[in-house]
Amino acid sequence: MTRIGIENLHINAKKALYNACPSELIRISLQNGEGRLTETGALAVETGKYTGRSPHDKFIVDTEGVHDLINWGKVNRPVSRDTFNAIRGEMIEYLGGKEIYVFDGFAGADRKYTRKFRVINEFAWQNLFIRNLLIRPTDKELENFGEPDYTILCAPGFKCDPEKYGLNSEAAIIIDYEAHFVIIAGTHYAGEIKKSVFSVMNFALPVEDNVLPMHCSANMGKTANDTAVFFGLSGTGKTTLSADPKRKLIGDDEHGWSCDGIFNIEGGCYAKCIDLKQSEQPEIFNAIRFGAVTENVVLDNKGTPDYEDRSLTENTRVGYPVDFISNSEIPGVGGIPKAVIFLTADAFGVLPPISRLSKNAAMYQFVTGFTSKLAGTERGVKEPQPTFSTLFGEPFMPLRAEKYAQMLGDRLDQYGTKVYLVNTGWTGGPYGKGQRMKLGYTRHMITSALSGLLDGVEYVHDDLFNLDIPKLCPGVPSNILNPRNTWANGEEYDKQALKLAKMFEDNFKAKYPNMNKEIAQAGPNSKVVSL
Repeated sequence: MTRIGIENLHINAKKALYNACPSELIRISLQNGEGRLTETGALAVETGKYTGRSPHDKFIVDTEGVHDLINWGKVNRPVSRDTFNAIRGEMIEYLGGKEIYVFDGFAGADRKYTRKFRVINEFAWQNLFIRNLLIRPTDKELENFGEPDYTILCAPGFKCDPEKYGLNSEAAIIIDYEAHFVIIAGTHYAGEIKKSVFSVMNFALPVEDNVLPMHCSANMGKTANDTAVFFGLSGTGKTTLSADPKRKLIGDDEHGWSCDGIFNIEGGCYAKCIDLKQSEQPEIFNAIRFGAVTENVVLDNKGTPDYEDRSLTENTRVGYPVDFISNSEIPGVGGIPKAVIFLTADAFGVLPPISRLSKNAAMYQFVTGFTSKLAGTERGVKEPQPTFSTLFGEPFMPLRAEKYAQMLGDRLDQYGTKVYLVNTGWTGGPYGKGQRMKLGYTRHMITSALSGLLDGVEYVHDDLFNLDIPKLCPGVPSNILNPRNTWANGEEYDKQALKLAKMFEDNFKAKYPNMNKEIAQAGPNSKVVSL
């Protein structure tokens, strides 16, 4: 217990299993009825009521040390230290007499910026999950692990009293940045653990290390000089597009950009499984094997997954170590990015499939973070909903948007990195009328951007959205590059495009009234169009 360090929490556990191997955690999970094995040996679990993140149940402890740094509002909502301590105390009492599972791991593949995390779980399968998602220490590193930088206490079976503590439900995800502690209660969805680590790093890296944390995937070519990052919310294609068999995968979701280059914050991947096909996503499909954990993937009585089954949720997931991808880069460290790709799933079907951004336009799109929430990624989302998520990861960014945006702009100036906006959403019409952009076309566009094939082509400036659209792209029919050409009725396209442009403007004015004028003027401009 001394080595685990949980005695200071006074958890009167029946037994504490420390840094158990995957086979032991899987054995215990099966024995306790937490899940079952798929035909390929992955552990399949169901998360019950919570099949996605619960953003309205997330809070930050408001203390003197962090109050002036946090961007308080609808996303980052305050809670008192007394409330945090009271709920943590009840969780500790709840865990008394139970077997608990403890994992010590790292966040940050570049060891100059690594943070040590200790995660305490009620369930063995969740301990396996976070073991997959964090960077796993060597035996020698475990011997010298010492005290963690941050501790996460996760007890899904404990239900909060929302009336007693002024919460929204029985679930609570609360971060105390000053105490370096996170509590997660009432939800079995393991993504809350992963995103809590990310939220911690999104505070610590910029404040303490001048490192830009990013909700992005990253890969590289044969050398670190050919590194690319892919921003985007869940469902926009970060994981799929970064898992390119012709390139080395650095990571699929969370990275830092230091003066040395890009590094993975995680040691694993958390991929969507809905409609997964081996022919289209072989790297992810083949990673679902012994040691991996699937969430809410429906199995038949023989353990065969049905990846098209949406009966539990659209947000079916799998978590696995990054080295389950054969071409992964270990450790997950790359160079200064050659290109930044902003991925958006436009449900209006009016944004071009690929366009080039100026520095100011890149900063505008970065703080705006336009996409569509896709079904299942959050509770209650049944079909695509247009949304603006600051920095393509607003729920996890505790500081003001200007801080992160300026860090990006500084890096674009310093390194000359090129930025592209890529629409992986709809074309030929809005959701329900048009069709989703073909993955093969998107891959060709990104390959052309990374290889420099788009540098010498002619571009057309879109005055409404303030974007530069290439006239040609190898492997892509030229008629789809300008989205208006894909609509049967051009006037209907114009109406939808103008509607979206005004949404951009309204969002920007409401959220960023004090933003630099050069950035504000680099976004869509509805005044150039009259219908």
